[in-house]
Amino acid sequence: MNNLMTTVFAFAVASVTAFSTGAMAQEVKGNAKAGHAKVDMCIGCHGIAGYQTAFPEVHKVPKISGQGAAYISSALNAYKTGARKHPSMRGIAESLTDQDIADVAAYYAADGAVQGATVPEQPSKQPNEMVAALLQKGACVSCHGVNFAKPIDPSYPKIAGQHADYLFVALKSYKVEGTTGLVGRANGVMGPIAKQFSNAELKAIASYLQSLDGDLKTVPESRFR
Repeated sequence: MNNLMTTVFAFAVASVTAFSTGAMAQEVKGNAKAGHAKVDMCIGCHGIAGYQTAFPEVHKVPKISGQGAAYISSALNAYKTGARKHPSMRGIAESLTDQDIADVAAYYAADGAVQGATVPEQPSKQPNEMVAALLQKGACVSCHGVNFAKPIDPSYPKIAGQHADYLFVALKSYKVEGTTGLVGRANGVMGPIAKQFSNAELKAIASYLQSLDGDLKTVPESRFR
């Protein structure tokens, strides 16, 4: 039954992907060089290795260098519309034009890339039995790829190697319903998935994902070295 549900879920995601990919072809094309001149408001958090924020609880800000450009654009637009609730990020996103978002996304997608470097096709570390069952229950590979670093759609995030405390906060935010408040993420796919799990289970998943090799990194800006 679990395998059947995973297959059905993957088919449903693929159907949505076909639509989103077509829509993305109409989007603004980003320029990484132009983006480099537009990230001053980003580097104060994302350009410092290990930097922590206290909202909505203490956790490291996510690694975004090496993240997919389409996902960064999608996330910024979600903050801009309020689909993702975060006062600081919404304020920043609202100040950006569509071209700004595309340029910033292109910059971070290329930031810190090492020519010839590759990520293992399979997870660099196998999960224990409990975490393996949780990952299967959530059908996580159906969107994020077998190695959690090659999502099936570019608007989905790479999550291998991401900070566990950030992943935990992000996953919990998908469980928050309603349009009021300062925390929450409206997402028709991730909402139902996250609500299947207890916070302890989400923390176990996040801890495993952090242990994996991936493309994500924090590239310190020279002014912070």
